[in-house]
Amino acid sequence: MSDGRSSAASSGESLLFLTDEQLRQGIEAMFFAYRGFTADPDRILSDMAYGRAHHRAVHFINRAPGTTVNNLLNILGVTKQSLNRVLRTLIADGLVESRVGRLDKRERHLHLTEDGRVLEGRLSDAQRARMRAAFRDAGPEAVSGFRTVLEAMMDSEMRRAYTKLKENGV
Repeated sequence: MSDGRSSAASSGESLLFLTDEQLRQGIEAMFFAYRGFTADPDRILSDMAYGRAHHRAVHFINRAPGTTVNNLLNILGVTKQSLNRVLRTLIADGLVESRVGRLDKRERHLHLTEDGRVLEGRLSDAQRARMRAAFRDAGPEAVSGFRTVLEAMMDSEMRRAYTKLKENGV
């Protein structure tokens, strides 16, 4: 099982009996993979004095144009104060527009500007390229397996939010 893809491992049976060492290796692999996954966007964001919170906001505003601030709060799981700080910066820099709701004037609907869409494209293109290469190397069965593992690791509340996003095409 030196390459991690032996027939016993791929059968799923041996996965029920992972040793602490195998779990530790998985945790470390996830840590280093996450560092790689965020490295390219981090470089782009650092030139703008932005961080990952800005990236997450831009990502989900792009996925659901017109989303409300409250919906974005629920998706990101951050405090209102934290999100407001990020949104103020993005709005001031001309990357996000906040529009008053048509039906409820208290609501603020968020949209990326053209510059915001360009930034989001740069950030996502870098991550898609890395993920595409990884999936290509790992093989087609790894795509669904990877998603299954990630979904299983989510807390039930996060899994419901993720499922809702998928159902809404977000």
